[in-house]
Amino acid sequence: MNNISNIIAGAEKIGCKYRLDAPMSEYTSFKTGGKADVVFLPSTELQLRSILRMCSDEEIKPFIFGNGSNLLVSDDGIRGVTIRLSNNFEEIKLINETTIYCTAGTKLATLCKFALEHSLTGLEFAYGIPGTAGGAAYMNAGAYGGEMKDVLYSCNHIDFSGNPGRLIGEQLGLGYRCSAYTDKYFVITGLTLVLEKGDKEQINAKMQELLQKRIDKQPLDLPSAGSFFKRPEGNFAGALIEQCGLKGFSVGGAQVSVKHAGFVVNKGGATTADIMELGILVSEKVLEETGVQLEREVKYIG
Repeated sequence: MNNISNIIAGAEKIGCKYRLDAPMSEYTSFKTGGKADVVFLPSTELQLRSILRMCSDEEIKPFIFGNGSNLLVSDDGIRGVTIRLSNNFEEIKLINETTIYCTAGTKLATLCKFALEHSLTGLEFAYGIPGTAGGAAYMNAGAYGGEMKDVLYSCNHIDFSGNPGRLIGEQLGLGYRCSAYTDKYFVITGLTLVLEKGDKEQINAKMQELLQKRIDKQPLDLPSAGSFFKRPEGNFAGALIEQCGLKGFSVGGAQVSVKHAGFVVNKGGATTADIMELGILVSEKVLEETGVQLEREVKYIG
């Protein structure tokens, strides 16, 4: 903990906020997870660079996350240094008539509303997706026939020593729920998106239509992380799970949603262990009955 104390002292000098023994259940959409030793909450790129450099000097590799909407944290919590880039790291601006720049902590809902305000079309698919712009770029988030690949021009990033860089176009390596950043030692700090001019009323109507689809089909009233499994090629995880009669199947407080079998929900008092065990049992049953191997989309840490 001495090494972490040095980073905390450094954070105090640069005015970077932090929390000790932070309950990760407060930072994840599943509302589960133990305590993190320390969560740093940088509000500027300069603060983020400084924290990363201090971690590098102390030979500590930090865990970095955004809105926690695609994350499962161990019930034992997270040791070492954790850095959160969410509403503490949020900025958005118009570069030109059709180009938006936003920082990684900007919520997708905020980004979509900003595009609407400026009559820009192309991001409607993302309205209602929980999480941050940085997380969406990291995993090439998508829904209803659209994905970040369609609108993302470039990403600014910092490596784990605090050095800045940028990936543009094909360098981003955007594929199904992955990018050039997946499992690499870079932190996305900002995104440049290129959209098209459109009709504000039509853009709004599309956003509301897709949001209503989510409300109608998805269990938004219970804690979850969206689709628990990736979509298997040529099929849908939810359909396979339902076909196996697993709707409503539970382990402790974790349950396969009765509204949408592709979702695992916290129906009350679930632990991360409950959710993980449920996911394993579901994937085993689906493999046994259909021959399809489901792959977890939600990231586990701890």
